[in-house]
Amino acid sequence: MTETKVRRLGTDRPPSRMSRLLQNRWAGLAGLLVALLAPFVDATPYALSVMTSAAIAVMLAAGLNIVVGYCGLLDLGYVAFFAVGAYTSGVLATHLELPLLATVPAVIVVTVVAGIVIGAPTLRLRSDYLAIVTLGFGEIIRITANNLDVTGGPSGIYGIPHLVEGPVAFYYLTVAVVSLAVLGAARLGRSRLGRAWRFVREDEDAAEAMGVHTYRVKLAAYVAGAVWGGLAGVLFAAHLSAVSPGSFTFLSSALVLMAVVLGGMGSVPGVVVGAVVISILPEILRDLADYRFFLFGVLLIAFMLLRPQGLWPARSKEVP
Repeated sequence: MTETKVRRLGTDRPPSRMSRLLQNRWAGLAGLLVALLAPFVDATPYALSVMTSAAIAVMLAAGLNIVVGYCGLLDLGYVAFFAVGAYTSGVLATHLELPLLATVPAVIVVTVVAGIVIGAPTLRLRSDYLAIVTLGFGEIIRITANNLDVTGGPSGIYGIPHLVEGPVAFYYLTVAVVSLAVLGAARLGRSRLGRAWRFVREDEDAAEAMGVHTYRVKLAAYVAGAVWGGLAGVLFAAHLSAVSPGSFTFLSSALVLMAVVLGGMGSVPGVVVGAVVISILPEILRDLADYRFFLFGVLLIAFMLLRPQGLWPARSKEVP
């Protein structure tokens, strides 16, 4: 294959040194190695809590990237599936006294059903209309959890058992689960279904004209994203041993979407970097007190102005 037959999506310029570095196949393993060695640098409870939260945010971003990055569906209520997973595992673990690991199959089933129930009637909508519907879905889940007795109302659920004993062991378990989830999302993106998602994202009418069943393809993306979000909710419930409606506001959805856009929509390593930046940067700025989120917003704006395509944009090679 000659170089002239290769078109790099997103740019016509030859690859720079930075681009070649970002496309290095060992970059993912290097990131995983950094995550595994991080507790040897700082293993305080605060640092472990931040790193575990960052890992959970990576899993959420990987799930939303399937919906937004691969398939081009603007979802503003993704945190709803995060809440469904966390509350399902929390309710089963506290009311039925099940081990948290035993609740995972139920979480997968419930999130798949939630994805179908919400996605089936709404995925014929496009762009702004779909965004408004998903935003409403996220608020419905939060308000429902806030008013039901079984979910603990505004106080939420407390006393959720841990998956493993000790914050270090749980951090490594979270890194292992999130690594598998990121790898699974990357494999999905390279599959036949992943190519169909990209066709729908680029031009839905053309994809349908070429024989792609766009409705089923979009529903598959929505359900896959829901499962990723639900499993992240299980990790979140185990991490904090408690869930409450205040953890699943629109701001949470916006931050996850921001991680996907900041990292690079459709780019698996990009959303990993974006989620880590979104999670770690406010903690780095914590000493600034009231100015922390102001500077956080300014830095995000600067990032998007300097790298509008994302910190680690998706680049694929196709032969025209």
